[in-house]
Amino acid sequence: MKTTVRSERRRPFGARGARGFTLIELLVAIAILAVIAVLSWRGLDQIIRGRQTITNAMEDERVFAQLFDQMRIDARQAASDDESGQAAVSVSASVLQIVRQINLPGAAPRLQVVRYRVSGGRVIRYASPPLGNMGELRRALRGGEGEGWSSVPLMGGVGAISAQVYVPKVGWTTQMSDVQSAITEADNNLKVPQLGSAPLPRSVTGLQVSVGATSLARPVTRVFLVGE
Repeated sequence: MKTTVRSERRRPFGARGARGFTLIELLVAIAILAVIAVLSWRGLDQIIRGRQTITNAMEDERVFAQLFDQMRIDARQAASDDESGQAAVSVSASVLQIVRQINLPGAAPRLQVVRYRVSGGRVIRYASPPLGNMGELRRALRGGEGEGWSSVPLMGGVGAISAQVYVPKVGWTTQMSDVQSAITEADNNLKVPQLGSAPLPRSVTGLQVSVGATSLARPVTRVFLVGE
């Protein structure tokens, strides 16, 4: 009796284990991809926000530097009390005023009245035309920013601006009466023979300005020398 050998048809290797993904596996994969996408979006959003914050801070710093640099120049070029006929630097609740010297090419030195005001949340620098005599200077000091005056917006988003002046023997003050007392004392000293030839000292030798902006937690303060 012959032995019959039955041959089985073999399946290709690995074909028995081949199958598709189940619904649960697909849902798990989709959930993982969703979590990765959310985390990636949050990271990208934080990078963009951080970049915008840095850009805004740099812009604010540039604007502050421009404002304070202009104030420093005006304070350094302040005229003497003799030349201005009053205190060359004066402060009030809403205005910082400086009488400064201005040199024009090919012309004699002139004086100029500069005022810093806050209008609509913006610091504006007003400057008079060059003044050639005391009559023009007095009219500029008594009047407003009229014809011939220039105005330059320097900084926006300002909530408040305040200033103090430094008066020798008094210290920092916002009272112009202290400045006037210093001027009167200096005038009286000129009547003393020993001091008659001495120049009239400045009544104000320092200026301190504080600017409060909506983007700042606290005001920014700078100190300037007057006439130096």
